[in-house]
Amino acid sequence: MSRIAVIIVTHDSEAVIGRCVAALEKQAGPPVSVIVVDSGSRDQDYLRVFGDRPRFEVLEAGNVGFSRANNLGYQHLAADVEYVVFLNPDVFVEPDTLLQAVRVMDREPLAACLTGRLLGFADGSGEPTGRLDSTGIFRKWYGRWYDRGQGEEDRGQYGECEYVPAACGAFMFCRKAALDQAGPATGQVFDADFFLYKEDIELSLRLRKKGWRIVYHPGVRAFHCRGWLAGRRRVPYKLRRMSARNEVVLYRKHPSIYMGWALFKCGLVTLFRI
Repeated sequence: MSRIAVIIVTHDSEAVIGRCVAALEKQAGPPVSVIVVDSGSRDQDYLRVFGDRPRFEVLEAGNVGFSRANNLGYQHLAADVEYVVFLNPDVFVEPDTLLQAVRVMDREPLAACLTGRLLGFADGSGEPTGRLDSTGIFRKWYGRWYDRGQGEEDRGQYGECEYVPAACGAFMFCRKAALDQAGPATGQVFDADFFLYKEDIELSLRLRKKGWRIVYHPGVRAFHCRGWLAGRRRVPYKLRRMSARNEVVLYRKHPSIYMGWALFKCGLVTLFRI
């Protein structure tokens, strides 16, 4: 059986899932098992090609959202899986990404989750952008969460292994024992109150409260085609409002002085549609 299992949640992801899976199949080291959970794609035929591949499983669900879909995949893991990778379908790992991640986690017994150096990737040209996407999630002094380095030219900055406040949900390499301990309920990892957005931060906070750590390592690399980076206005208002609302929910579950910022932001998005 595989020591590592990868869970990928899809939603109309036919443009990127092929490249994502191809990168996984080129991984160095022992083979990994892959569970693809479809959350309400309009046409799921593009997933049929993966159903007959060895160590692949495809699950179909309604549009249940990112958290519930990942939880469904988690419930289908083999009993002897040690590490679980939550991977967006628009993330493409390098050939040694998972092998490097295992080496880091084996050296860090208190690490529940590893986040790597996520690099920008242009889905139009099919080439790296030369810019950073995320080197861990941090919080501004007034409360706003952000992906460190996002949009910066990659000059080798953030080049040291370190503990960080939270991991980006596009690539989370997790220790299953920690997830089992910190889950909101048996067989669950992500809080189902978060349909989409901020669920990665909530999980990171919950793991840290249990005494675990979140680790960033620059040698663990992957490419992320975050298509909306060209402008916030390209994100539908419904999703911007969901993201703002979820920040309020986050601070209800993890009380903080930053609730004021979350309420202010949610009000601005709701009233002025920014």
